[in-house]
Amino acid sequence: MKTLQTLLILAITTTTAMAQNTLPPNTIDVTGEGIVRVVPDEVTINIRVENTGENTKTLKEQNDATISEVLKFLKKMDIADKDVRTEYMNLNKNYDHNSKTYTFAANQSLSVKLRDLKKYEAVMKGLIDTGINRIDGVSFSSSKEESLKSEARKKAVENAKMKAQEYVSVLNQTVGKAVSISEFNNAGGPQPMYKMAMMDSSSGGGGQTIALGEMEIKTTVNVSFLLN
Repeated sequence: MKTLQTLLILAITTTTAMAQNTLPPNTIDVTGEGIVRVVPDEVTINIRVENTGENTKTLKEQNDATISEVLKFLKKMDIADKDVRTEYMNLNKNYDHNSKTYTFAANQSLSVKLRDLKKYEAVMKGLIDTGINRIDGVSFSSSKEESLKSEARKKAVENAKMKAQEYVSVLNQTVGKAVSISEFNNAGGPQPMYKMAMMDSSSGGGGQTIALGEMEIKTTVNVSFLLN
């Protein structure tokens, strides 16, 4: 009987010790944010050519003629071929219920990346002169974006560690090694913060039409530290 009791005590003790050993370590989980701000030095201009009518062949010829003029102009402005890209080409069929006829709308979009912002005014004016009828927007970027992202990541981890140390100092404990790090991916990417003045396409003056401001590159990380 005593032998059975002894075995039961040993089994309970062993089970308790094993359970304690399998308990997860005490950790502190924090989120860190790293932000780097920089004045953009590049801009991408999105333009579109759109024509409507009843004859698709004529519409294509009209679009092709304008796009050809655009490409000639950009070549003249020393814009590299790699910085000019066709984004899409669309042909839509529309029905007019009043006239009982069909019409078509042909669209072609190009993106133009300027690595020299000094060319911005001349390029915008020249693009309008070629006959394009839509500017869908501009987006600013930095040629140093990758190194800035790296800097933002480091700042995010430093920020996470600082937060963890602030929390545990109140508890008279210390922060140990990091056991996990995950980055929160912002699907929208770096968000440029800028203001853009209205451009008067009828003006031939050299006045400034954009205010660059700053673009913000932000990284957020989740870090789990051991709690000592």
